[in-house]
Amino acid sequence: MPFFLHQWKYKDHEVKAMLENEQNREHVVSLAVEAFGGNLHQFFFCFGSYDGIAISEFPDSEAALACVMTITSHGGLARCETTALFNVEEGMAAMSHANNVMEGDSPYQAPSRTH
Repeated sequence: MPFFLHQWKYKDHEVKAMLENEQNREHVVSLAVEAFGGNLHQFFFCFGSYDGIAISEFPDSEAALACVMTITSHGGLARCETTALFNVEEGMAAMSHANNVMEGDSPYQAPSRTH
């Protein structure tokens, strides 16, 4: 099953609501992920550009997208980004595949330099 990195920033009023009424957001997100056949592996609050990050695993990209769409549809996030993750074996297989294509008559050409 594919893994995904989720990064989000809460809207200011959502942060205020969490301060006024402490909530276990990991549990809520885990329930949403599980509803789409996924598994929430990690959930973190953090400093910086995002308020939180999570690592999840879903049966496929469609299930991951459906889950993210459901969560964002509630309007509590100012920003949400999801990145597909690839393990080392998948990365090595991709390198091999790319090498095989590039050794042949590659359809990709680097940008031309004109002076």
